[in-house]
Amino acid sequence: MTILLIDDEPANVVFLERLLRKDEGLHLISTQDPREVTGLYLRHHPDLVLLDLHMPHLDGFEVLEQLQRLDRGNDLVPKVVLTADATPEARHRALSLGAKDFLTKPLDALEVLLRVKNHLETRRLHRALQGENSLLSEIVRDRTQELEAARLEVLDRLARAAEYRDDETGEHVKRVAANAARLAEALGLDFNTVDVIRHTAPLHDVGKIGISDLILKKPGKLTPEEFEVVKTHTVIGAGLLAGGRTEMLQVAERIARSHHERWDGSGYPDGLAGEAIPLEARIVSVVDVFDALTSKRPYKRAWTVEEALAEIAAQAGRQFDPRIVEALLRIQTTLQVE
Repeated sequence: MTILLIDDEPANVVFLERLLRKDEGLHLISTQDPREVTGLYLRHHPDLVLLDLHMPHLDGFEVLEQLQRLDRGNDLVPKVVLTADATPEARHRALSLGAKDFLTKPLDALEVLLRVKNHLETRRLHRALQGENSLLSEIVRDRTQELEAARLEVLDRLARAAEYRDDETGEHVKRVAANAARLAEALGLDFNTVDVIRHTAPLHDVGKIGISDLILKKPGKLTPEEFEVVKTHTVIGAGLLAGGRTEMLQVAERIARSHHERWDGSGYPDGLAGEAIPLEARIVSVVDVFDALTSKRPYKRAWTVEEALAEIAAQAGRQFDPRIVEALLRIQTTLQVE
């Protein structure tokens, strides 16, 4: 361990060097010029500072002030004041500047050794605790990353499970996720919000898990009664995701429930209108329709990007938020299509 000694009296420096260098485990750095302390402190990172109070150029109080600024409340190194000034005022001032102990001149060899040993042992334990805390923080960080990855994987697999009901490739949800994230960026949303939308957009149709295959995979046109059943996938999906404590699940719930709402209030399931529709759902609504239009289905051809964008633009202010449609048109060359 390293000790930094600052004392302008050569006799004190020699005495302490001889005394402390008997311990082979100690590395002693000494100076008689207090102006060198900052550089030595930063260069050698001492575990203990022995400091005289009354010195030329800078007194011990000024040196303590400098060291206090360097510590900034972190990794505090014990400072022991060497002084013949036993007045309460000097002690109080030194303590207020971070001094931890005092050695009264003339110095007693045994007392010096015992106090130095005690402070270095405390310092050693402090460093060991810091190491343990650092290791614990790293373990917690790694575990948190693992849990986050697992949570995202579960969401991804849940989205795929729903999508496989009517898209065995699962590519639709991937395109919706990518395009929703690009659209969110174009709208100026922050990085975290964009990332949340990227991971939750694929869950927009998770409620289809609760819809019968007889209806969901019917080759012909649905009856009005069957379409009413299909519409319940929004409520079913929101129910599956309800009660989530994380932002991710809460956003996923809003998207699942409201991605079929319309700007003019004629959508379902709640008949929301305008900005009462959650922003995330408004974004997913646009890209979901875009992907549906540009994808080939057994009952329809794939529309061109130009045709799909023209239809979406025509629905601005009716089905879609005009501001989101405008943003979609700006990024049309970056959109993923089938």
